[in-house]
Amino acid sequence: MNSGGTNISRERIAELGREHIAVMPYDPAWPARYAEEEERLSRSLPPAIIRRIAHIGSTAVPGLSAKPIIDIQVEVTSLDRVRREVVPIMQDLDYEFIWRPSMGERAPFYAWFIKRDAQGQRTFHVHMVEPDEASTDRLIFRDFLRKHPLCARDYEALKHRLASEHPADRESYTRRKTPFIQDILRRAHSETDRSS
Repeated sequence: MNSGGTNISRERIAELGREHIAVMPYDPAWPARYAEEEERLSRSLPPAIIRRIAHIGSTAVPGLSAKPIIDIQVEVTSLDRVRREVVPIMQDLDYEFIWRPSMGERAPFYAWFIKRDAQGQRTFHVHMVEPDEASTDRLIFRDFLRKHPLCARDYEALKHRLASEHPADRESYTRRKTPFIQDILRRAHSETDRSS
């Protein structure tokens, strides 16, 4: 798939990357907010395109501090169809659409949607992806933290430190979390291999 229209997206991604980072204590309302938005998406999106909808990220881990933004991963059958058919639907649901690369400036690209509240604060991120290793790893990482509270606490401490060090640099904040995430994924895959 080509990455048409990425110049505007790159500029917007850079602007979004400078928005303030705030890591907040866990809110027990997050799962219910996710469930309501999942239901709204399930009702609104074409069923033939959607394979699976999942709550990902730190708000999906009970007790874990997080940026107060519900991350939703929607696995789809075709990103081409998402761009043609789903983007207008998501815009009607008050989401901003960004066509962005998965990592840095490299493909694969995916459909990223942001919803905000009346004060302009982000409330939801929807990541629409064709299923791959990365989409599976997001679920594995979430499930590992749910199963290992001490690792979740270490991740929480790291996020607080990085938010303090990079309060308006989301790219650095995310990049500096990567070694921890990769280590957790190695451990998770190792656990799976031992139990097989």
